[in-house]
Amino acid sequence: MKEVIDWSLHILIAVIVGLLIVRFVAQITIVNKTSMLPTLQHGNVLIVEKISHKLGKLHRGDIVTINDIEVGGEKEIIVKRVIALENDTVEIKDGKVYVNNKRLEEKYTNGDTTLEVDPKYSKLTVPKGYIYVLGDNRLPGQSLDSRTFGPVKIKQIRGKVIFRLLPLNKFGKVN
Repeated sequence: MKEVIDWSLHILIAVIVGLLIVRFVAQITIVNKTSMLPTLQHGNVLIVEKISHKLGKLHRGDIVTINDIEVGGEKEIIVKRVIALENDTVEIKDGKVYVNNKRLEEKYTNGDTTLEVDPKYSKLTVPKGYIYVLGDNRLPGQSLDSRTFGPVKIKQIRGKVIFRLLPLNKFGKVN
């Protein structure tokens, strides 16, 4: 009986530690759309860390998961690239993206043109507490992002993508 209680206690501690890690430190996420092609493909298995954005450690170019974005009447978790931070000015013109009047060199995109979707989100200053995100797949109709729904609250960020587990031929750090 003592051994059963001992094992039960160890299992309970392991479960609690695991739940705390998933809730506050890191978790696994599976990509279920193609808006981040060619960087991420449908079915990629990712590790997402949940601490850096809470400490103000977001950077342009980071790939983040975002909670509660309304897609077709339902709220979803989406994966996007951070293009601009609070107080940055974003402008989409002539098929290119500019941040603080400087054209972004975006070697990670699928296609070489970024089209405007909603004019009110094509030129703006990102409010305090928000970020501006875009998918890497900029082909028409392929990415629901800040061009459609505007800047995203930093509080909606679930985590920052740091590592790809699957597929094995793409195993490693995600940029």
